[in-house]
Amino acid sequence: MEEYPEELRTPPVSLIAVVGCPELHSTLSRYLHSEQPPINTLALPDFSKTSLLFSTTKESKENDDHETAVGGILKRDWLLKHRTRAPSVLAALFSFDQLSGDPAQWLQVCSLLDQLKALLRPRNVKFILLVVVPHHSNDIGEDRMLALRKRAELDSKYILPFRPDEPSELKQSLQRLGSAFAELANAYYRDEGRRIKLRLEKKTFNSSSIELHIRYCFKVAVYAEFRRDWVEALRFYEDAYQTLREMIGTSKRLPALQRLVEIKTVAEQLHFKISTLLLHGGKVGEAVTWFRRHNASYRRLVGAPEATFLHWEWMSRQFLVFAELLDKSSAAIQNISSLVSATKDTPLTEWESRPAYYYQLAAHYLKEKRSSLELALSMSEDANEMGNSAESVVPSAYVGQFARLLEQGDAFSMLPITDEEYIRFAVAEGKRFQDSFEIIALLKKSYESYGNLKVQRMGSFCGFQMAREYYAAGDFTNAKQLFDDIASLYRREGWVTLLWEVLGYLRECARKHGTVKEFVEYSLEMAAMPVSSGIDTQSLRFKECGPAGPASLAQREVIHKEVFGLVSGESELASVESSNNLQITGDNPLHLEIDLVSPLRLVLLASVAFHEQIIKHSASTLITISLLSQLPISVEIDQLELQFNQSDCNFIIMNAQRPSAGTSDDKQGRRVETSPSLALATNKWLRFTYDIKSDQSGKLECISVIAKIGTHFTICCRAESPASMEDLPLWKFEDRVETSPTKDPALAFTGQKAAQVEEPDPQVDLNLGASGPAFIGESFLVPVTVISIGHAVYSGELKINLVDVRGGGLFSPGKQNRTPWTVIMLSLSAFLDQKGRMKVNWSDESTAQKVNVHKSLQIEGKTAILISHQFMLPFRRDPLLLSRIKPVTDSDQPASLPLNEMSILIVSAKNSAEVPLRLLSMSLQLDNDSIGRSYFTPHEGEDLLDPALLVPGEEFKKVFTVISEANSLKLRLGTVSVRWRRDSGTEQLSSSTVTCVLTEQILPDVNVELPPLVLNAQSFVLFGSHNDTVFVLPKSEHILNYKLVPLASGVQQLPRFSVTSVRYSAGFQPSIAASTIFVFPSKPHFKVANVRDRRTESLVAE
Repeated sequence: MEEYPEELRTPPVSLIAVVGCPELHSTLSRYLHSEQPPINTLALPDFSKTSLLFSTTKESKENDDHETAVGGILKRDWLLKHRTRAPSVLAALFSFDQLSGDPAQWLQVCSLLDQLKALLRPRNVKFILLVVVPHHSNDIGEDRMLALRKRAELDSKYILPFRPDEPSELKQSLQRLGSAFAELANAYYRDEGRRIKLRLEKKTFNSSSIELHIRYCFKVAVYAEFRRDWVEALRFYEDAYQTLREMIGTSKRLPALQRLVEIKTVAEQLHFKISTLLLHGGKVGEAVTWFRRHNASYRRLVGAPEATFLHWEWMSRQFLVFAELLDKSSAAIQNISSLVSATKDTPLTEWESRPAYYYQLAAHYLKEKRSSLELALSMSEDANEMGNSAESVVPSAYVGQFARLLEQGDAFSMLPITDEEYIRFAVAEGKRFQDSFEIIALLKKSYESYGNLKVQRMGSFCGFQMAREYYAAGDFTNAKQLFDDIASLYRREGWVTLLWEVLGYLRECARKHGTVKEFVEYSLEMAAMPVSSGIDTQSLRFKECGPAGPASLAQREVIHKEVFGLVSGESELASVESSNNLQITGDNPLHLEIDLVSPLRLVLLASVAFHEQIIKHSASTLITISLLSQLPISVEIDQLELQFNQSDCNFIIMNAQRPSAGTSDDKQGRRVETSPSLALATNKWLRFTYDIKSDQSGKLECISVIAKIGTHFTICCRAESPASMEDLPLWKFEDRVETSPTKDPALAFTGQKAAQVEEPDPQVDLNLGASGPAFIGESFLVPVTVISIGHAVYSGELKINLVDVRGGGLFSPGKQNRTPWTVIMLSLSAFLDQKGRMKVNWSDESTAQKVNVHKSLQIEGKTAILISHQFMLPFRRDPLLLSRIKPVTDSDQPASLPLNEMSILIVSAKNSAEVPLRLLSMSLQLDNDSIGRSYFTPHEGEDLLDPALLVPGEEFKKVFTVISEANSLKLRLGTVSVRWRRDSGTEQLSSSTVTCVLTEQILPDVNVELPPLVLNAQSFVLFGSHNDTVFVLPKSEHILNYKLVPLASGVQQLPRFSVTSVRYSAGFQPSIAASTIFVFPSKPHFKVANVRDRRTESLVAE
């Protein structure tokens, strides 16, 4: 699209001219250009230049009005003229002094107005007058303004005052002026369009002149674009396009080839205008449909065979321009695919709305153009003579036409040329351009566009075409980078034929760069690919198969022989970048790595299976090694080396037919086996079974199998397990015989490349001796005995892990080393529901081999002493108080003690263990931060003179006296401490062996109350506060609790209560009615203790 002139690429912009007062021209131009739509300004410094401006268009104007002889369809500079030289409006600026000055100045103004009218009237150019008024000047008189309107023959609205001095007035003046210019310019282009449409309707031109009809439609459409009337513009562009199609085969004005070139060039411009308007209106579907029609109309109009390249260049440009238009429209239309509508006859695909599709086809047709041009160059005359004859050929006055420019003195003339001369000119022009770079640029745009759409396959196809262009241009670095990316996709997708072609280019890129390793890798992969075995359709496309030739079995064998001739040293690799031929020698060996995802798994696949998954220490087992290759010709392997994670198990398999292949360095210190043959046939497993023994416990795994071919070429193949071995991706769906890697079918399904070697039987034993449960807080003794039952033990390590069986975590209490080993008495802290696990490591000095012995012991933790307490009878001992007022024996309700009175506390210690215990002492200790103070009688916390023996389930009690000394609502009693030990059965124990345990328990808090005051009323026994002072905060309440025991039934008078407020000198005394209550008689209750005892017990009524 950049090849198009700017006046064609951009929408038409109105052009106006201003003359007079040149100091204001820049202000007017800036403002008009910033308008929407903008207006271009042609500034004339003085009135004398107007005649020059309009005289240049006079002749062309007359030719437009009286067109008889037609030299072409569209004039080449007509659009440019209306954009730069043919204004629609002329604005004349006069100063205030010129209009209101002396008569001489007025006469000069009248003369200038007459000249302007004479110039503008035949051209229908609109006219406007601007009167530049200074800031402090008055307006022009009405008489002078009336005379000015008559002289200029203008309406009063087109004679405008212009005040440039004051910013606010300047802004208003510019706004009025901009509106007037837009109105007049629109009127001019409307009148011009009507004038041309009248010719079309009346057929004033020669009816046989189709060129004039197309030209007039084009002009009307352009004038409509000036007015932003897109509907009318589109209608006349389409009319011109349809009429142009009728000229093919009928017009004889030019030679055949040049006539076709002119028609296609005009069609290209009309199609560009139509597509631009459709896309501008968001009609993507209609634009795509129109392009399809355009392509179908001219795709077969190739022209002369010797000028075929011109047609393909034209086709490429159509797709390129439409792709760029879609690119620009995609920025404004987010979801372009949803706007593409399909018709019943010609449904549209989504790709036809994507720029990538058109970039790709533009590159395709440009490649066709390059091929045709190369053919034309090969058939053309001498290149120098052709270039000289084409120097004087230039574009003529009409679009799509060319002529020969002749210089005759100071004058120039244009002479028509023949088709042969035009072809020589076109061929010479084609030689000047490098089509490869343009093709790469187009393919890159398509490749990136497909990539943004996440369309990998189409993107890879464009990338492949781009890489081929790089390869043809000699840029092997960029070509290889693209080929590698595309090959990765083709391997995943399984596109064998396409991958063959890509690998062929990669192989040649490696040859050009002189990289032997990559050349061998690509060659081996190609030789092992599943291509057809006979001649197929690919052989008919030999030119499109790339440098590797067609994908066939014969070509695979050729590549196989070539690469193995290189690795054996029989041939060399010629490098383009370096003049030296590259060889695989001792100074330059070649080593290939094949992992689990390598494409070279087709070349060599190694399967390793242990016959046993668990192997005893120092015991031998069988291992099967299986090799598979898809190379077309059998390969003779000189040596195989198996590598394990335990290097002592590595061994070598030698080919008996080639004993000199391996070196002494390879065999030194290693196990060597010999096989009668190491020939690897196509698609046939080569199996070996050997025994293997490991002297090291743990995992034994085969890491890799190294195949040595020749003296300087090795392939390291990662070992795979038969049970988890993946299929070969490219061979998965091929018709081939599939066999298992092992003869044993069960081993093929379950075989693994790794086995577990058991640890050797330990020559040492570990004994953990412990009896009975462990008690909380007790130091529990666990005797650990290490016994050697074989060789001497020189050193070792004892590791003890304590694990909470409830999931509490893992911790280690310590570590002890002994030399030599003896009985170790390790003291462990027991805990509830704990499980201890102990581990011993030791080593023999002779072999330094570590052997592990694991012993576990589960010890149950229990609570040995249960502590409880209780108080004696409550402090309320008055015989009138019934049992209901006793404290409730509920664990959630704290007990109550009297203030400053003695209470009896009984503390019990019960043996909850299964073994006898010795109780050493029991004491009650106060906390330092007690919220209340309590006093205990002396000598209540000393040790027992004779330790008490508690058999399982037996209970020991001790009495304490408690006196509360603080007036507090709560009293903290303190902590009960009981010291005890296990009963060993002997009376005399040494101090070193006696282990005492201290068990503590915090006693719950108790309430402290004042002793109640009991009063005898006439009808009630009352207890509670008799006379008391309380403090009540504002907006709060205070409740006084009393307990009453009625002494008689019937209507009784409650005791009288009175409340007096000291601060407010107020009192309250309830009425007599509110103090009366009725007491029901109480029925006696009887309880039968036992029917057989025939006696009853009367209970006191509650």
